[in-house]
Amino acid sequence: MINYIIEKPEQPYLNIKGSKDLFPVRRIYCIGRNYADHAIEMGFDPNKEPPFFFQKNPNNIAIDNKFPYPPQTNDVHHEIEMVVALKSGGQNILQEKAYEHIFGFAVGLDMTRRDLQAQAKKLGRPWEIGKAFEKSAPIGILSRYEDTGLMDKGKIKLEVNNKIKQEGNLNMMIWKIPEIISHLSKFYGISGGDLIMTGTPAGVGPVKKGDQLKAKIEGLENLEVNVV
Repeated sequence: MINYIIEKPEQPYLNIKGSKDLFPVRRIYCIGRNYADHAIEMGFDPNKEPPFFFQKNPNNIAIDNKFPYPPQTNDVHHEIEMVVALKSGGQNILQEKAYEHIFGFAVGLDMTRRDLQAQAKKLGRPWEIGKAFEKSAPIGILSRYEDTGLMDKGKIKLEVNNKIKQEGNLNMMIWKIPEIISHLSKFYGISGGDLIMTGTPAGVGPVKKGDQLKAKIEGLENLEVNVV
């Protein structure tokens, strides 16, 4: 028997549509500026940038439909994203083999302390302080790949207090799902249990306490989050 000197941390997980089984989460990778219109609104040229990634921590996941407004910030932004959940992985995965590693998909939110992220960018520092904080990754129910298909197109939309703030289509991604998986596997040994947040369309903006967020992607279960 293994005896831990402190209480063992809980295993982060996602719920699965139509099942009592749970999906254990190992790592969370996020691709930056993967929709051209969002790259432009953030002041970047989408035609000149190779893919890049940052990470959130597995215990940043929130599945209780609540987002507590975080400390040390006055400018928290919503970013709706499709989440890819992997059932297996490896290194140097070929694009044509990428879908073989997918378990399913979900709707997610990359909540961002934009002011702290901007400070980090200005100083040339990592983004974690703006991206990887408690409850910063609300994620909905996973739908299995065999039920959804490729998810290479479909409407993606975020409403704040019933007003549309972000809207686009999955086919607007600069780097498509097979390209993301293949590129990521060149740098990391990706594995079952890993999540990939695939980028957000234009329209990101601030939230405040009391706001109600409704995140929708065609073919997936909706995600509703209250800012508390």
